[in-house]
Amino acid sequence: MSTAPRRVVLFGTFDAARHPRIEVLAEGLAAAGYTVERCNVPWRASTAERVAALRRPLLALRLAVRLLTAWAVLWRRSRHVADPEGVVVGYLGVLDVHLARRRWPRAVLVLDHLAPVGGIVADRASGATLRARAAEWFDARAVAGADVVVVDTEEHRVRGGEVVVPVGAPASWFAARTGGAAPSRGPLRVVFFGLYTPLHGAVTVAEAVRAVATAGVAIEITMIGTGQDRAAAEARAGAVPGVRWRDWVEPGELPAGVADHHLCLGIFGTTPKAARVVPNKVFQGAAAGCAVLTADTSPQRRVLGDAAHYVPAGDPAALAAALSAMAADPDLREHARAAAAARADEGFGAVAVVAPLLAALETAIGSADADSGSHHGGP
Repeated sequence: MSTAPRRVVLFGTFDAARHPRIEVLAEGLAAAGYTVERCNVPWRASTAERVAALRRPLLALRLAVRLLTAWAVLWRRSRHVADPEGVVVGYLGVLDVHLARRRWPRAVLVLDHLAPVGGIVADRASGATLRARAAEWFDARAVAGADVVVVDTEEHRVRGGEVVVPVGAPASWFAARTGGAAPSRGPLRVVFFGLYTPLHGAVTVAEAVRAVATAGVAIEITMIGTGQDRAAAEARAGAVPGVRWRDWVEPGELPAGVADHHLCLGIFGTTPKAARVVPNKVFQGAAAGCAVLTADTSPQRRVLGDAAHYVPAGDPAALAAALSAMAADPDLREHARAAAAARADEGFGAVAVVAPLLAALETAIGSADADSGSHHGGP
């Protein structure tokens, strides 16, 4: 009987710099003894462009050309990859999954369907019913083509058979904590980072920061990223002292940059999607040693428990009060940081996060092996 490690290919047009979730899956699979290989050509199309393409034919054509070009390279590269037992299609791979199935028809195909595309469209283009339905059609086709479908929260289950694998945080975020953090005394240092989509609630954050400043409470806040609500957030914040806006931080520098703050803000939006997700940033911020303050939603409560502080979604007054309380009490902020770090150590690392996927993958590979044996006259 062969004792060679199982082989898994991480496949698709995913962009690990924008969506580090794939790094967590890779780390967890490797830690479990899998041989992990990558076959990846990022599709240079932002999520905003993909959503817009559903109503802009010329943009859709340009993106299709980019995708087909990436697929051509992927196909060539895949010819140098030995047949694996499993293929993991990275996040936003609702189209890639079909190419993966054609390339490796006998492998167990895992679709990392972190958040359905239909939900993304509905979140970013409120009222765009036809576009959301088109995106849901792509979702359904992709799910039907996969053997194992992975989602990030219970709320994202549609069929009931999906495997829930929390987003987690790559090892680099835990390492950033050991490299030092913001001093416990002095002004409260707060960081917000993301794509400024409606679920983030960046305008709520800006209004809260302005209220804190108006009350004479000194905090320092770094707002990182660009996106749909960035301009509105800047307008609401006004010329508030202590606020620094940064368009971009290199992915390799972001963990250390976040770890240099006391508090990491989560999401505060009121969209349906905001009530279904636990965002990257709360896992990453906790891993980096920051306290976490986020909206009081069921999935976040379930994952973070007592290791975070919560306010109602879309409530700038409550957020301002929470920021002011932490700014006034260094002991409170240090207790919150310790609680978040302990929770991250317990459950946000790759090994803990990937455990449900490992179980599902082993079961699916075992079933595939049994079917193969029976088709070839095996016992």
